[in-house]
Amino acid sequence: MHILEFEKPIAELEGKIEELRHLTDAGDVNIADEVGRLQVKVDKLLRSTYAKLTPWQKTQVARHPDRPHALDTIKALIEDFTPLAGDRCFGEDQAIVGGLGRFRGQSVMVLGHEKGHDTESRLRHNFGMAKPEGYRKAKRLMEMADHFQVPVLTLVDTAGAYPGIDAEARGQAEAIARSIETCLDIRVPFVSVVIGEGGSGGAIALAAANSVLMLEHAIYSVISPEGCASILWRSGENAKDAAEALRLTAQDLHKLGVCDGVIPEPLGGAHRNPDLAMQTLGAAIDAAFADMAGIDGGVLRAKRRDKFLEMGRAGLA
Repeated sequence: MHILEFEKPIAELEGKIEELRHLTDAGDVNIADEVGRLQVKVDKLLRSTYAKLTPWQKTQVARHPDRPHALDTIKALIEDFTPLAGDRCFGEDQAIVGGLGRFRGQSVMVLGHEKGHDTESRLRHNFGMAKPEGYRKAKRLMEMADHFQVPVLTLVDTAGAYPGIDAEARGQAEAIARSIETCLDIRVPFVSVVIGEGGSGGAIALAAANSVLMLEHAIYSVISPEGCASILWRSGENAKDAAEALRLTAQDLHKLGVCDGVIPEPLGGAHRNPDLAMQTLGAAIDAAFADMAGIDGGVLRAKRRDKFLEMGRAGLA
C-alpha cells in the first residue's frame, strides 16, 4: 500500500499491529488486548489527521494510486456494462472509457477518465489525459444517449487534457469545447462525479452536468497546483501555496456553488475502504437521478445551462 507523507505515523502504528498479529500470547501480555488498544489509537489518529487536511494534502489523497478509479467504479456500480469505442473520426482513446450499462436497474450511458493502476495500464490509458479523439468519443456517446433517452453518468478523474503536440494538431481545444457544448445541449438527466482529480478543461468537458458531485477528498481546479506554481512563481516548489490559493477542495467548491454536493468517504479516504466508498457513492448518484425523475428534457437542459451561466453572471466570491 502506498503511504503518503502525512500518513507515516499512522502507518507505523498499523505496522506494529501487523507484527503483533503474527505473535502468540506471551506471559502476562494479551496480544488481542494490545492490538485492540493500538487499533483505537490508529482510528483516533486517522480521524484527527483527515479532519484537518490541507488543500495540498487533499491533492495527494485525490491522486492516491490505490484510490478507486473509473473502471473500478463501473465494476462496482454498473451491471451489464458494454464498452463503446472510437470517435468515428480518428481512432480510440483509452484515457476516456465509456459505454452502456444498468445502474440499479436503470439504463445509463457511463463515461469516465481512467488513469490505470500499474505501469502497463497507466501507459495504456495515458494516465487519464485524453486526446481530441477521447472528447469526440465522449460527444458521440452523449449524443447517442440523448437520442435513445438514456441518462448520462460521468466519472471525472484527470490531471487535465493531454498537452502534446499531436493533440494540439488534431484540435484539442475545439474537441473539448464541442464536448462541453454537448453536455449543455442534451435533454436527458445528467450526473457527474469528481471521484479523484478534476483538472482544467479536460475535466469540465465531462462535467457540465445537472448535478455535479465530488467525493470528500477529491479536488477540482482550473489548473494543477504544480502548473499554477510554475506560472506564478516560476517554480513547482510552491505547489502547496498554489493549492491553498486555488480553493480546489470539495468543501470550498461546494461553498462557492461550483459543485452541488460532497459525498463522504470512509475514514482515511476511499483507498482504505473502496467497498464502503462505492456504496456511499452509489447512494448519492441514485439520489441525484431521483431528483430529476419526471422532469421534461427541455427543462433539464434549461436548468443545466442556467446553472453554469449564473456562475459567470454572479462570479465567485
